[in-house]
Amino acid sequence: MEFRSRNTNAIIKALLTGNRRDIPSETLNAFRTSGASHILALSGLHLGIIYGITLKILVLPGNTRRAVIGRSIAAVTICGFYTIATGAGESIVRAFLFIFLNEVAKLTHRRHELKQILLAAMIIQLTISPLSIRSIGFQLSYAAMAGIAFINPWIQSFWPHEKGHKNLPHKIWETASVSISCQLTTGPLAWYYFKSFPTNFLLTNLIALPLTAIIIPSAILTTIL
Repeated sequence: MEFRSRNTNAIIKALLTGNRRDIPSETLNAFRTSGASHILALSGLHLGIIYGITLKILVLPGNTRRAVIGRSIAAVTICGFYTIATGAGESIVRAFLFIFLNEVAKLTHRRHELKQILLAAMIIQLTISPLSIRSIGFQLSYAAMAGIAFINPWIQSFWPHEKGHKNLPHKIWETASVSISCQLTTGPLAWYYFKSFPTNFLLTNLIALPLTAIIIPSAILTTIL
C-alpha cells in the first residue's frame, strides 16, 4: 500500500498493523501529548472496528439460529486471524478475548455484562501468560476497560437518556464520558511510566475517535483494492 505522503503511509501502517517504526518522532510525540497515542497502538478500538464491519457484512443471511452461529464463528475467526497476524500483543489479545467471550455468552444465552467479561478475560489471559501483567500495554488496556466498566456508568448517570433515543448532544456526552473514564484509570499509569499527562485528551478523542472509525475501514478497503 503506497500513498503519496510518506507520513500518511507510516500512520496508516501503524493504524492497521501497529508498526510505528516509520513514523517520525515528532509525529509520535504529537499523538502522545494530545492524548491520542492509543489510536496508533493496536487495541480494542481497532479490533472493535473490524468486528463491527464483519457483523454488518454478515447480517445479510438473517437472524436464524444457524445464521447467528455462523456469524459468530466467522467474526471470532476473522478477529483471531487479525490478532495473530499483528503479533498478538497484550492489548489486542485482551480485545479478542472480549469478543470471544461476548459471542460465547450470546450463543449460550448467558449474561454478558462488561464487568464480568473484563474479569473473565483477565483471568484467562493471566492463566495463559502470567508475565503479561508486567506489560505496559496489558496494564493500560485493562485499566482503560476498568474505567469504562466501573466509572463510566456513574459519569453517564449525570445526564441520563431513554434507551434508543439518543440525539447528537447525548452521543457527544457518551463519547466524552468514556474518554474521561479511561483517563481517570490510565492517567496515573501514563504519568508513572511516561511522566506525562495529556491535558487535551477530551477534545482530541471527540475528534479523533470518529475519524479513526472512518479511516480504518477506508484503509482496509484501499488495501484490498
